[in-house]
Amino acid sequence: MSASRPVILAAGGTGGHVFPAESLAGELARRGVPLALITDDRGHKWQGALAALPAHRVRAGSPGAGGIANRVGNVAALGVGVLQSFALLGRLAPAAVVGFGGYASVPAMLAARLRRLPTLVHEQNAVLGRANRLVVGRRTMIATAFGTVRHLAAGDPRVRLVGNPVRDAVRALRDAPYQAPTPGGEIRMVVIGGSQGAASFGVVIPEAVAALPEALRRRLRLVQQCRAEDLARVRAFYAERGIDAECQTFFSDFPARLAGAHLVVARAGASTVAELTTSGRPSVLVPFPHATEDHQRANAKAIDEVGASILLPHERFRAEALRGYLETLFGAPDRLATMAAAARAAGRPDAARDLADLVVDLIARQSLEARPYLPPEGEGAPKGRKGDARSESISSGDAESLPTSPFRRSAPLSPSGGRKETGAAA
Repeated sequence: MSASRPVILAAGGTGGHVFPAESLAGELARRGVPLALITDDRGHKWQGALAALPAHRVRAGSPGAGGIANRVGNVAALGVGVLQSFALLGRLAPAAVVGFGGYASVPAMLAARLRRLPTLVHEQNAVLGRANRLVVGRRTMIATAFGTVRHLAAGDPRVRLVGNPVRDAVRALRDAPYQAPTPGGEIRMVVIGGSQGAASFGVVIPEAVAALPEALRRRLRLVQQCRAEDLARVRAFYAERGIDAECQTFFSDFPARLAGAHLVVARAGASTVAELTTSGRPSVLVPFPHATEDHQRANAKAIDEVGASILLPHERFRAEALRGYLETLFGAPDRLATMAAAARAAGRPDAARDLADLVVDLIARQSLEARPYLPPEGEGAPKGRKGDARSESISSGDAESLPTSPFRRSAPLSPSGGRKETGAAA
């Protein structure tokens, strides 16, 4: 890949779309890959690797948001954004364009398809989002965080399972084995609400904890994220009942809290699920009921089915139901340890590396497809029009002989998401 041709990252919106872009930017930058960012014009305070990138802002909007007038305006904004992105991509001449879902990514991804550039989307959830469904084409690669994704057929050749990148501090917990609570010892529970907020958590969880047998309450050490408007009330509730609880609106040292957790109660956003499985921590997940296409329920169901978590649907999220789960789990440390092992087995700690490998492979594959046919020395032009140097399309066999890239770190990903063995057979 020419060092003068950047990889464009198309991202914006909520943290669930931005965190994977930040992780990929860091990984590609370490390999010396030039990068640029196309985002919407709402303005973002970028952090980490994204903050160092040249950022280009275009118009965007959600066609399904608000009333009719607002939707029409958003469609028009998307159209303007596509034109802006088309011009940008003409100037930047990127090697590939990578989108991360959300409507902030749509203009750049559609413009990339119009320019027939190599494209890849990363889907963080167990449901292919509307924005990603809008931009994927027959030749768009799709990197997923879950083995099964709604709206994607099993065996779709465009799909590669790579996982969802997490923060380095969470990835480091891979080396911090889960320790189940000991008989009579402390029980550490962590409660997080996610970026969508969790008003019900500030009511149901305190009531469920207060209803636990006294012997369990005395052992409990609770860390709970609360909404600002609930903070004083929740703190007072626990203090009045002598429950050891630390409540904050945000925990800057969340990875350290996660490291010591015996059980996590949380929403089921893509980033939360990735952090739980990467770190190998058991959980009770309560999906946000208003998530688009109920994707949080699909996320929670995926790890519930492998025994890593308990899915507690929001419609059944009541103090008595949660109390029952907590009492059962706190009284069965072996089950918590089994859930932790299942969570760890489901984790993909090298998601950022694997996603970067997929981007580099995509560029190399495109480079191979674009090479003109050169007949062996001594032979004439291929049959057809005289002197016609036709491009050859890559076959499945050619994938084994992709041109070597200085940006690769490991073997190409197989369709199943694993790594192909390289070198001679043993």
